[in-house]
Amino acid sequence: MKYTEYGTTGKQVSVVGFGGMRFDTSLPKEVNAELLHHANASGINYFDTAPGYCGDQSEDIFGEAFKDMPGQFYASTKGSPESFDTADKARDAVRRSLDRLGLTKLDFYHVWCLRRMDHYDLAVRAGGQYEGLLRCQEEGLIDHIVCSSHQPGQDVVKILSKDEFEGVLLGVNILNFPYRWDGLLAAKEKGYGVVAMNPLGGGAIPRHEDAFSFLAQPGETPTEAALRFVIGCPYIDVGLVGFATKEHIDTACKVAESATEMGSTELDALRANLTENLDQICTSCGYCRDCPKSIPIPSYMQYYNERVMFGKTDEEMRKGIQGQYRWGVLVDCDVRPEECIECGKCEEACTQHLPITQRLADLAEWGKEE
Repeated sequence: MKYTEYGTTGKQVSVVGFGGMRFDTSLPKEVNAELLHHANASGINYFDTAPGYCGDQSEDIFGEAFKDMPGQFYASTKGSPESFDTADKARDAVRRSLDRLGLTKLDFYHVWCLRRMDHYDLAVRAGGQYEGLLRCQEEGLIDHIVCSSHQPGQDVVKILSKDEFEGVLLGVNILNFPYRWDGLLAAKEKGYGVVAMNPLGGGAIPRHEDAFSFLAQPGETPTEAALRFVIGCPYIDVGLVGFATKEHIDTACKVAESATEMGSTELDALRANLTENLDQICTSCGYCRDCPKSIPIPSYMQYYNERVMFGKTDEEMRKGIQGQYRWGVLVDCDVRPEECIECGKCEEACTQHLPITQRLADLAEWGKEE
């Protein structure tokens, strides 16, 4: 296993991390805890969980494993500013997580699931969550306060410019990295630790390996290529993988052993390869942002990519869009696609020459409430 420093914290973390939201909860927690032991024995030392994961069983599984880990490890968990909107609630949440994990101190605690700027504002307001976490830090209950963001890159930049956190957890993978690239660059320039979640696109890449065969180099699978991207990206410290089997752990560790750092030439080639092989997807270049109705077109086109890449039906897109408005790439989209006036400015600016106007019309239709 390879290791790198998490930002400027001095902590040497494994380039592969264990994400605790893929357990088979039909199994006893002792059986699932064996996965953490196997990962730790294989060199993984960064373990990330959260309240609510796996039917609210994940922290308990981690706690079972932490009783008898074979080696040194770092523990990370989370709390959302919406759930813990006062300093006292935040402190209570930290203590509950510590109890469930069987620990006296957390190495990393995330202000969890920042999806809009007002979520950040809620976290850092006077008497709010961040204030409670600072108290926990003073009391020795937390080493490092970090954040978890599902926002586009430009919003990540805004948050990190405040210098309130020491690291950030971002949903970054080989398919969507242009969407959050600005955030990655800003984090590393300022010395933040960076952890990449969803490196396999929420399982989409393993499920559609034929469609993504162009990602792989000779002798590797698309899944291995996706792991190699997050492990070899110089702007990412930890690739956080949700493991369900020991074989999954072994695959990630094998990739980590052989992965080399990706330089700018290889990253540029990857962007070009995505464009060439998925020439109907939006690459989030952002040239269409100058919309006279202020429609956040890049975000809408990111969701539309699921139609193009995975052949989702109208019904599947309709079912998924409300979840995207609440949790996904559309969460900060206050101006809806039906506001489009078909002026054509976005299509003129689009480097992919995409039929944006028609796609916005499709999205408007899928977003209609039943």
